[in-house]
Amino acid sequence: MSETNKEQVDGQLCPLCRTKNLSLSEECIEIPYFDRLFVFSMTCSNCDFHKSDVEAAEQKEPCKFDIEIDSEEDMNIRFVKSSEATVKIPHVVTITPGAASEGFVTNIEGLLNRVRDSIKKASEMTDSEDKAARKKAKNLLKKIQKVKWGQENLKITLEDPTGNSAIISEKAVKKNLRN
Repeated sequence: MSETNKEQVDGQLCPLCRTKNLSLSEECIEIPYFDRLFVFSMTCSNCDFHKSDVEAAEQKEPCKFDIEIDSEEDMNIRFVKSSEATVKIPHVVTITPGAASEGFVTNIEGLLNRVRDSIKKASEMTDSEDKAARKKAKNLLKKIQKVKWGQENLKITLEDPTGNSAIISEKAVKKNLRN
């Protein structure tokens, strides 16, 4: 992935804390086998508000990708998710679009790290009396680690009605997403 163009504007009004500490940035990057992509982000240095998204430079068709992760090498597979995309990892998590949804460019390992971190946060917020929820979270964290080590398989589905998302690998099966 190589940077081709980046612009930043500082001192904008933050929608959360209403101070002029918001930085807006737009970066155009080239991703092999996907073309040009714009990465947009907003970050406030006062309240740590952050929002990001990705958008393909050219309009894409709605899409769905399925991939079976079955080796440690699969951790390097490029993963592009727009804020409009849904990520499904059966028996682990479903990430749905919405106001708090973020777009990002990462790899499978980065995706799994994001999932791991959200499971950890959720389990910390769980009532200490809820032993079943804590046990489930602990088992999910173990599963994610085994997948990262290539000791367990995991299916990932990425659906995007805007077409601004992709799993870039020969292993990924791409289909048209029917509205």
